[in-house]
Amino acid sequence: MVAPERPYDERLTAPRSWWLIAALVGLAAALALLPLGTLPALGGLIAGAALAAVLISSYGSARIRVVAGSLVAGEARIPLSALGRAHVLDRGEAFAWRTYKADPRAHMLLRGYIGTAVRVEVTDADDPTPYVYLSTRAPQRLAEALSG
Repeated sequence: MVAPERPYDERLTAPRSWWLIAALVGLAAALALLPLGTLPALGGLIAGAALAAVLISSYGSARIRVVAGSLVAGEARIPLSALGRAHVLDRGEAFAWRTYKADPRAHMLLRGYIGTAVRVEVTDADDPTPYVYLSTRAPQRLAEALSG
């Protein structure tokens, strides 16, 4: 009996330290509005922190999934049949592929705060995209899901 396909699902969440930055943005807004009084300062604290939190949350909402014979990376949906070999990239290789080795035609779902990545060749002859670069905290698991 063949084991069922094991899907892969990862959310590229922002680092915890960024949430401290959201609190500091709220504090800065409160200090800027403090000359207008306590109530505007409190409103600035709440509004500034909430706005920063929404921006951080939306940036960290990118997902990578391997489901139903497709790779879903952010907004892109690519059938696994159009993909070739997946290359696991350590920190050094990932840095090289997102900087000086990068091809402008590549589809890149990258997050600079995630050091490791997977580079997947695109084998579809009709697609000009040479590869897909995906930042991931579990590159080996993602590569296995893509090849399995």
